Amino acid sequence: MRILTASDRALLVEAADLDEAMRLNLAWDGVPGVIERIPGARTVLVRFDPVRTSAAELAAALEASDADAAHVHATGEAVVPVSYDGEDLLEAASLVGVSPEELVRRHLAAHWQVAFSGFAPGFGYLVGDDPLFDMPRRSSPRTRVPAGSVALAGQFTGVYPRETPGGWQLIGRTDAVMWDTGRDPAALLSPGMRVRFEPAARDAVAVAEAAAPTAPGARPPEPTGRSVEIVRPGLQTLVQDAGRPGHAALGVSASGAADRVALRDANRAVGNETDAAVLEIVGGAVLRFHGEGAAAVTGAIGAATLVDAAGNERPVGHGVPFATVEGDELRLGHPARGVRYTVAMRGGLIAPTVLGSRASDTLAGLGPDPLTAGSIVSVGTAAPRAVDPAPIARLLPAPGDLVELDITIGPRDDWFTASALDTLTSQEWEVTTRSDRVGIRLHGQQPLERALAGELPSEGAVTGAVQVPSDGQPVLFLPDHPLTGGYPIIGALTDAALDLAAQVPPGARIRFRIAGIEHEGRP
Repeated sequence: MRILTASDRALLVEAADLDEAMRLNLAWDGVPGVIERIPGARTVLVRFDPVRTSAAELAAALEASDADAAHVHATGEAVVPVSYDGEDLLEAASLVGVSPEELVRRHLAAHWQVAFSGFAPGFGYLVGDDPLFDMPRRSSPRTRVPAGSVALAGQFTGVYPRETPGGWQLIGRTDAVMWDTGRDPAALLSPGMRVRFEPAARDAVAVAEAAAPTAPGARPPEPTGRSVEIVRPGLQTLVQDAGRPGHAALGVSASGAADRVALRDANRAVGNETDAAVLEIVGGAVLRFHGEGAAAVTGAIGAATLVDAAGNERPVGHGVPFATVEGDELRLGHPARGVRYTVAMRGGLIAPTVLGSRASDTLAGLGPDPLTAGSIVSVGTAAPRAVDPAPIARLLPAPGDLVELDITIGPRDDWFTASALDTLTSQEWEVTTRSDRVGIRLHGQQPLERALAGELPSEGAVTGAVQVPSDGQPVLFLPDHPLTGGYPIIGALTDAALDLAAQVPPGARIRFRIAGIEHEGRP
């Protein structure tokens, strides 16, 4: 195996092939210090806790592990009924030189096993024993692939758990539910599981009846107890907490607050546990408080004013807890510095949990929906500490500012020319408006030049990864990024740089600076 640096808290282990990657992934169950593992087509990404182990110690432990030389053992079986009426069935069959009927027959006859999960919660990459299934992706990805679509790409077949963009060849559809948080386990398919496809008993997929929309002009529900009402949500208002790490095997990223420092500071200011749920707000917004309580604003820096029911105004200090009574409104101006406000209420926000977290994952669609005008979120009572003003506001960047961010190089720096590696760290990269919680799209005068062409087999990616699409303009992954991807990753932010990166606004510029690390991961 070859062990590469994926970040200052992750290693990427290359295996000889998919089967070895699957065996290694299972063999490393229980290795001390490992937080989670993300298997890929020929790799395993291993995230670790630097308090419990170092990169060098972990690399030695991984190299010394004994993986069974036999094929990976099955961990159960699932049956997936399919209606083979996909939009790409005819084209897919022609691409591999068989009739549609023959493709369907062989898809049903093949022995499939879940190699790994990724892309979206519940999406399993299934590999089979029939060499027919080596399918090129569509030349132009669809912006909308319906939930339940059965698809082919490369040597894999998979089922889309929810509506999402995608570039795989669609050959059928199923009404089997791939992901259900009310089920234990939530994912129908998990790594190592055998999967058998069979013809569906009916020709069409049953369509669930959508909930009736709220009538135009309908009044929001009356608040009960202490709560916060969204009067104006700004560009985006979400419920966030510390996230849901440790579920990569289900295809679920950690998500959580983009600015973890702001999360901790806001909760400490109002006496909450540091991981209590808060509001994460992009742009200006207006909130109305119901019942008596206390709140604090951290993160982005901008004008913050508390207006009482009589119209009296008073400024709100950054990180300073303030009392609230019925009808008070918090008015946040567009940030002058940074991007995301964090607003904590004493007692924490109450919202449904998914895998132990109230975080809203915008890519996967997990957790509370984005809040809109009229949304009301209840406030809890768990506040074990006294209020405590947060530290002095951090100096966050404004549009036009230059921000230096520390990165580690790898794991796929060998896919780029030497000049590209120099350009990565010497050139300033502009933060474009095409940025969100999934990633920040950067633009530089000189694109990063590839040394290797072609498509990289899907492999794991960390938050902070600098992924480089074919146009050479990097994408910097933020908390809601996909767990796996096929574009090479040239480097990754250090853990200490992640919170600042989440506050870099469009129009600012980034310069990457190489950080020293203990384990270079190079042969």
